[in-house]
Amino acid sequence: MTPDRNGAGGALKTVHIIERIAGVMLGLVTVLIVISAIGRYGFARPVPDAFDLSRLVLGVAIAWGLASLGFHGTHIKVDLLAHALPAAARRAINALAWAVLLGFTILLTWKIWERLVSAFYGGDATMDLRLPHWPFILGIWLGLVAALITTALRLWLITARGQDLGEYDGIDEQLEQDLRLK
Repeated sequence: MTPDRNGAGGALKTVHIIERIAGVMLGLVTVLIVISAIGRYGFARPVPDAFDLSRLVLGVAIAWGLASLGFHGTHIKVDLLAHALPAAARRAINALAWAVLLGFTILLTWKIWERLVSAFYGGDATMDLRLPHWPFILGIWLGLVAALITTALRLWLITARGQDLGEYDGIDEQLEQDLRLK
């Protein structure tokens, strides 16, 4: 298949960038936790603010991962009912499910924005190094904005183009094929 298999064109490249951001953030959390554990148990010198930094960076990774999920739909789902229905009813159920996800993402983005403003003006900071929280919360909010865009795009593909998520049932093979096309 070509990268334009979804009718989304250049959106696939943007989604790949989003996935890389989520992956890098998750890698940073892993490295930070490993280094802190080695420092704590091997040298009795943990990394300052390792707990605060790991939870904040993990939040960024989760938000950007939600943006990837918003396009691919690779979350855990049980489609027993949907697969037993005709294609039109299945698309309606998919559209409803993605509309609910979009509504949830809108609410989450709004509440994280409020938290960002609160952290910015409140001076929230980590315990040891006194690093401000707001840049991390900004990263989370930007990931959620990306999730809004990718979820809205997927909802549009389902409603306007009648596309299902069936093209992502074999996601591993398709991602591998996408990587070969680059």
